[in-house]
Amino acid sequence: MKRLSTSVKIYIGLIVTLAILAAINVFLPQGSTVPAQEFPVSKPVFAFVVASIMLLGYGGLGLLGMMFSHKLGFADLWCTTISVKQRLLIPTFIGAALGVFFILADAILSKFHTLGTIPHPPFPTSIVASASAGIGEEVIFRLFFISFWVWLISNVILKRKWQNQIFWIVAFGSAFAFAFAHVPSLMFLFGLKTIGDIPLALMSEIILLNGVLSIVAAYYFKTYGFLSAVCIHFAADVVWHVIWGAL
Repeated sequence: MKRLSTSVKIYIGLIVTLAILAAINVFLPQGSTVPAQEFPVSKPVFAFVVASIMLLGYGGLGLLGMMFSHKLGFADLWCTTISVKQRLLIPTFIGAALGVFFILADAILSKFHTLGTIPHPPFPTSIVASASAGIGEEVIFRLFFISFWVWLISNVILKRKWQNQIFWIVAFGSAFAFAFAHVPSLMFLFGLKTIGDIPLALMSEIILLNGVLSIVAAYYFKTYGFLSAVCIHFAADVVWHVIWGAL
């Protein structure tokens, strides 16, 4: 029987961690970040369902993404030619810097509308949500989305032509998809009924913050592996949601 590679083992560990965090999150205080409502089933059952979605849904898409990224020649999740500094330390520092950028951008752009600054989940929910987003959202929007579309367009449709150009086009597409995926929660947080009710400054902020994070994470995902993207996202959310949210 063929042994699992180190990259696959680490990936499985990340997905199991994601499932556990998603289950734990069901029992944590959510503050104003989710609607106050009764679950159709008990919390333990709901937690089991959420964890199963993470394991099977996110886990399966991520494995496909790893397969496509390998075909494209992207950096492996645990490549021995890439140092820990390149893979983990520098991305973590960059993510923290992005978190500071988020704080400053929110403080400035919130002055251009009457809704105020973006709310944050309460502690300890904020740290669990940050870790979940750092893994789960990177699985969907970087590992799977970018790998699949670059492989399909460049390798299949264009017969291995213009891969780098296609990568950046897809990376920007991923950035917009990632930004607009946050619009429904944004509307709930501010009590808005339609997208048209979102002030231009607030919509610009959502696109700017999520877009910058996405492009940086996409570059590090391709160059230094998936763990780099996870570190960037997690560090940014820790500074933005956990530290700044607590302050």
